[in-house]
Amino acid sequence: MVSIESVEKLSYADKAGIKAGDKLISINGKEIKDVLDYRYYICEKLLTLQICRDSEILDFKIKKRDEYDDIGLEFDTFLMDKKRTCANKCVFCFIDQNPKGMRETIYFKDDDTRLSFLQGNYVTLTNLSDRDIQRIIDMKMTPVNISVHTTNPELRVMMLNNKNAGNSLRFLKTLDEGGIKMNCQIVLCKGINDGIELERTLVDLSQYSNVESIAIVPAGLTAHRENLYHLEPFSQQEAGQVIDLVEMYSTMFRKERGVGLAYCSDEFYITAKRPMPDESSYDGYPQIENGVGMITSFTNEFEDELKYINEYDKQREVSVATGYAAYDCIKKLCEEVENKFSNVKIHVYRIKNNFFGEQVTVAGLVTGKDLTEQLKGKPLGEVLLIPSVMLRHEGDLFLCGMSLTEAENILDIKIETNGPSGGDLLYGLLGM
Repeated sequence: MVSIESVEKLSYADKAGIKAGDKLISINGKEIKDVLDYRYYICEKLLTLQICRDSEILDFKIKKRDEYDDIGLEFDTFLMDKKRTCANKCVFCFIDQNPKGMRETIYFKDDDTRLSFLQGNYVTLTNLSDRDIQRIIDMKMTPVNISVHTTNPELRVMMLNNKNAGNSLRFLKTLDEGGIKMNCQIVLCKGINDGIELERTLVDLSQYSNVESIAIVPAGLTAHRENLYHLEPFSQQEAGQVIDLVEMYSTMFRKERGVGLAYCSDEFYITAKRPMPDESSYDGYPQIENGVGMITSFTNEFEDELKYINEYDKQREVSVATGYAAYDCIKKLCEEVENKFSNVKIHVYRIKNNFFGEQVTVAGLVTGKDLTEQLKGKPLGEVLLIPSVMLRHEGDLFLCGMSLTEAENILDIKIETNGPSGGDLLYGLLGM
């Protein structure tokens, strides 16, 4: 049973007589354990909800106009159940590298297929049973994002530090045969799952017709790796070798399947000091949320929007802060704006990550402390722009716990956040 927290007024459930505090047992005879059960089984026009109210079992009938209409129930938690925590101790786990003293939620490790389907999270499959896998197939929970890392069972056991890690690879075949689309991730660790092992993984995954994309991303290494497995970052030359290998296989896959299938993240190209691939290389950006093709997409969006702005009369001086990874891209785009509009002055600052360490270069992990310490006293113009990913989802706090208001007071300037697209940045720069 799951507790109903509230019932939307005038909704189907409200009109049927269901109340806050009731407990939902089943829908059309199907037991409801979590959000997936609920969302799947309400997709019918005629529903019978079995409810427990004050120890009494009641049936409520609902007739919907459209099978996909919501019925108006809200529950205590999004999943209607507890999140499934990660059972692994991966040698590259970023959460294990967080400094002490941060918000408790920062240290939570999820490995929940429901969040993979609903929010795009990556899962390892190590905490699932055959019954769980069959449920994914029966409910057509597609696509599922899977952290594979290697298809060598023994090596996967070592990398995930979980005895079930090798055996759970068999679920890839089951999901493939069940018609479940899969986006796969390989977190690449130097000297562990690269080279020959990476080739094996790419070839193995390409055999599954429902594997739609494979992202190869470098392990993120912070300065807080006390008592953890020794890992080293990829050098410029080594990053180039990874790119060459992946692009070789991507060319083969494109001939066989019509798509490149395997893609290196932007970080590899930045480390290797190589230009980003063009848009056609990314096949519609299936792994953009994983940092694959993000800079190419962002650049194209920005430049496409800039073409349509022919006049801008306002005198404007602004500043932009970002991480080291995106700095060159942001700097180039801001220079394009300045070249087109002589009345616009833009200061672009790259923020060194002292909080997590220099190896962490993405803007989303820049803290308020680093931001304010490095920008204090610098020319900032009338407004400072930062990417929204620097703040938590609520948009009020940096990872270090500093609030946006505190940062504004320290720097004595208004701080505005811009969204993830290139157009968002352009219109933020111009105050449009």
